[in-house]
Amino acid sequence: MNMELSGRGKPSPDKSHRVLTRDKTDHDSVGIGLNAAIVAVLDNEPVALVVRKDPDSAGATDMLPFGPFSPREHRTLEGGLRAWVRDQTGLDLGYAEQLYTFADRGRLPEPGDVAPHVVSIGYLALTEASADHGLTHGVWRSWYQYFPWEDWRRSRPDIIANEIEPRLKLWAERPSPAATPQRPVSRSDRARMCFGLDGAAWDEEKVLERYELLYEAGLIEEALRDGRSAAQAWTDRPKLGLPMQSDHRRILATAIGRTRAKIKYRPVVFELMPPDFTLYELQKTVEAILGPHLHKQNFRRLVEGAGLVEPTGDVKTRTGGRPAKLFRFRREVLLERPAPGVRVSAPPVRN
Repeated sequence: MNMELSGRGKPSPDKSHRVLTRDKTDHDSVGIGLNAAIVAVLDNEPVALVVRKDPDSAGATDMLPFGPFSPREHRTLEGGLRAWVRDQTGLDLGYAEQLYTFADRGRLPEPGDVAPHVVSIGYLALTEASADHGLTHGVWRSWYQYFPWEDWRRSRPDIIANEIEPRLKLWAERPSPAATPQRPVSRSDRARMCFGLDGAAWDEEKVLERYELLYEAGLIEEALRDGRSAAQAWTDRPKLGLPMQSDHRRILATAIGRTRAKIKYRPVVFELMPPDFTLYELQKTVEAILGPHLHKQNFRRLVEGAGLVEPTGDVKTRTGGRPAKLFRFRREVLLERPAPGVRVSAPPVRN
């Protein structure tokens, strides 16, 4: 699902790249970059804000908002991030938290490139996706376009049984290259635990582990672009979601896993909601983030019983249905207990 709210033009010239690569001869230099995985829910679909560049060698055009940290211009890392996001997309960020530091060699693969290595500080930002945000550039795009195996809202995704499972099992039987570090868990067991194969339970929080396993097995476009030998070994490599430039799909996977975990112990889901909402809208937002479908009555008892919401006294009229009560986030819960999240437990889903 490609959802453009506004800002249908191309992104502004990529000043971040020009700054980070201005010295092509200093092999030991390190640049500090700032990445934003900006997450929202739009029409019951979890979306990330991406900007577009010319296709790379993998055909990827999408990347997360990104720019360099300048100690002269930015007082803090987060201040620099907010400035770059505003410059690239026109969006003023609300809630944001530092996600992870991405520093692997080869993050920005370009043939013959000798530019300084870029260490990127990733941030997770949550916002309400609405037309009045005034985007100047950028597109809201469903994160399930990049990770189609993560969407369990209707049932187990066919792509797991039809494409991923048989190839992971073939890969697990292949001998590892001599220089590969020994892992305490076998390839087959890692595939089983990550993707819920052979009767294992699905853990919705293992988004990054699943992506990294597919990369190691050479089953995604980025692995071929980066010259991984495992990717070159496949003659029938499937199309497993849309690739992203650089390692931005890995950064987005990290952000999705963090979001799925955090809504269970902190009330961050309400950063994605309008001030007033129905419990149905809240449930659909939580389902969009987590993946699996949730039991309606259990969800409502949990949310109301935990004191996370309170009625506004108003109702919302739905077409062809009864009016639904409107609720708002009950902020007092932040003072009442240390971990007031939406402690949902998705129904166990197994192969």
